[in-house]
Amino acid sequence: MLQCTAVTLLPPDAVLRLTAPGADGPEDPEPYVLCELGEHDSTPTGPRTEHAAYLRPGRTPDSPALWFFWTGSGPERTHRAELAAWCPAVLRRLDSGLVQRCALFDHHPASHSWDVTDPLGDLIAERLVSGDSPEG
Repeated sequence: MLQCTAVTLLPPDAVLRLTAPGADGPEDPEPYVLCELGEHDSTPTGPRTEHAAYLRPGRTPDSPALWFFWTGSGPERTHRAELAAWCPAVLRRLDSGLVQRCALFDHHPASHSWDVTDPLGDLIAERLVSGDSPEG
């Protein structure tokens, strides 16, 4: 399943929370966030599935992380930033011994993170690994 392509501007209060003294976040947070879920219902009619973007980790790897949730765009956008527990789902591949945890929040809609593909992210990662420049 392809990744949702919704993008939104972080409100100033979320950016301030990320840069507050003692925050475990990056030095200069990105002002825009991309929905990390797989494609989901985001039509203007009927119930909407919230978009979600990971903002920063909790104090320990297993503690809840800060997520930004939103629906709509422009003046119709509603949003919230809150701590959410991690999804407990684990993918185990018996042939390789790989164990992978879902990288999304608990009770997320749609597919688990290992089923979501981001073609642009994959292309960028491929170029970084091969040593090609992003310009072509």
